[in-house]
Amino acid sequence: MGKAEFTVRDSHLHRKVLIIEDEPSIRNILYVLLAGLGCEGDVAYSGQQALAMISREQFDAVLLDLRCTDVTAAQMVSQIREIRPSLLGRVLVITGEVTDPKVMEVIEQNLLPHIPRSRLLSDLWGHLQGIFGRPASRNAAES
Repeated sequence: MGKAEFTVRDSHLHRKVLIIEDEPSIRNILYVLLAGLGCEGDVAYSGQQALAMISREQFDAVLLDLRCTDVTAAQMVSQIREIRPSLLGRVLVITGEVTDPKVMEVIEQNLLPHIPRSRLLSDLWGHLQGIFGRPASRNAAES
């Protein structure tokens, strides 16, 4: 095992990430990507299920697909803030083509990092590094 590989895996060994995604193919991609980064992924299929999980368990980050929730973006952010305030800066919003200005307003007002679904594969590592408080290093991830 190379030094960079050990550092990447060791630094994320105990990271637990909640995936809120209803589309099986995207959910599977996220799960595999997280495993490749040494993170444990748990899945919620709806906003209500995710909120229940957040109230019971500790997560280091949340990957939130706004289109899959049965809760509006504003309600989801508000509920996360109420249940587990420490998670608010650790919610990475996965956006499709957001045409609803209210959704973008919630994202921007709460300074939520977001990533377009079309850039998920290329940008997930860097966004997670930012959420976990480490500088992004694509070379270390690829070693």
